[in-house]
Amino acid sequence: MAIMLNNITTFLFFLLVNSLLFYSIQSLARPRNPNSLILGLTPASRASLPTHPKASTSSRKKLTDVLDMMEPLREVRDGYLISLSIGTPPQVIQVYMDTGSDLTWAPCGNLSFDCIECDDYRNNRMMTSFSPSHSSSLHRDSCASPFCIDVHSSGNPLDPCTMAGCSLSTLVKATCSWPCPPFAYTYGAGGVVTGILTRDTLRVHGRNLGVTQEIPRFCFGCAGSTYREPIGIAGFGRGALSLPSQLGFLRKGFSHCFLAFKYANNPNISSPLIIGDIALTSKDDMQFTPMLKSPMYPNYYYVGLEAITVGNVRATEVPSSLREFDSLGNGGMLVDSGTTYTHLPEPFYSQVLSVLRSIINYPRATDMEMRTGFDLCYKVPCQNNSILTGDLLPSITFHFLNNASLVLSQGNHFYAMSAPSNSTVVKCLLFQSMDDGDYGPAGVLGSFQQQDVEVVYDMEKERIGFRPMDCASAASFQGFNKT
Repeated sequence: MAIMLNNITTFLFFLLVNSLLFYSIQSLARPRNPNSLILGLTPASRASLPTHPKASTSSRKKLTDVLDMMEPLREVRDGYLISLSIGTPPQVIQVYMDTGSDLTWAPCGNLSFDCIECDDYRNNRMMTSFSPSHSSSLHRDSCASPFCIDVHSSGNPLDPCTMAGCSLSTLVKATCSWPCPPFAYTYGAGGVVTGILTRDTLRVHGRNLGVTQEIPRFCFGCAGSTYREPIGIAGFGRGALSLPSQLGFLRKGFSHCFLAFKYANNPNISSPLIIGDIALTSKDDMQFTPMLKSPMYPNYYYVGLEAITVGNVRATEVPSSLREFDSLGNGGMLVDSGTTYTHLPEPFYSQVLSVLRSIINYPRATDMEMRTGFDLCYKVPCQNNSILTGDLLPSITFHFLNNASLVLSQGNHFYAMSAPSNSTVVKCLLFQSMDDGDYGPAGVLGSFQQQDVEVVYDMEKERIGFRPMDCASAASFQGFNKT
């Protein structure tokens, strides 16, 4: 989830990205809005990102001719990557799909891009970046554009143009044409991105992968330097800058079905991400819960958690903060594809652990707990050294408002941390405690617990639906597998 820095901090970051100020200033128009979009998600490991697909050379149609679109996404160690085809000629950039932020951005410049504290990725040849000088259709965004005002989180629409150096006369007459000044964008985990807003052509596939649609003047951040953010992000929040917002889908909705982690490193299968009317069809058997609107972060997706059941035992009463907001806007449970594991507030988190400890009789793997930082690991028996041990651990069910329930599959709560040995496998609970449960969301439903679950964001009816599903089979049925 992203939080914008204030204008003073943004101005200080100006010097860090001043080298990026090399684009010509041109007038910009708003992008056209298609009706439906299907994107896709595909697995791999962060240590070895997959090669990006070649740019499409298929036939093109006007946006009004095609209602649905598709793209593949790749699963990595801590999220899901979407391949964005941007620029003329097209450059394919892999970025995280993040429902907890709005801005879409990409690393810019193969040699000039700098990421601080990103040593794990320093020698990764699969990291993709965008080369602005190689695109003939790229433009700088204007300091007076709504996107520029949004990314600077300014309550005064004149602030960005003032920072850009516009004269008072042009400010008053609204005639300043200077480009949007550099921005700084921060994430809840501490990551920082600095860059400039640019506009370029975004290409997406139709429901038929042989059809390509062009979205002109798509607005995204061209990042020159970042802190702990080596890979770009596609923001899927509810703000004006988000990818679905720019494509005109926030009055409709989208859905995703994340592949299980066992499909990481498999380049032949993708998880479907669907945007538009088709994402909301045939959902009669899906359980929906109201989408809560946070006064503090209205651009993100919140639900209300009423209870958690472990096996047949209902955990201690869920605090009200997980289903409502206080006077400052704190609270609610954030549905966030950009956070890997589910987080619960204290003392409720410890109470859930206590219930699990009282039910599970297998020996604790405290050495694994020390190495991984997870709070609950067990040595679970397995037959023939197979991690497919069946339902040996209790189920965990989330109960949301409006009587909507989600039963987590076995692999979505306790996960095998190593290969089986001596007919035993170590499995750890992939939940964590909220670092600061009193500020911002009270809890987070992470992407790992959303695996093999169809999640539908129905924007028209302001609700979110959950339905357990074999996402690999769904991907195959919808044509997301390579044969």
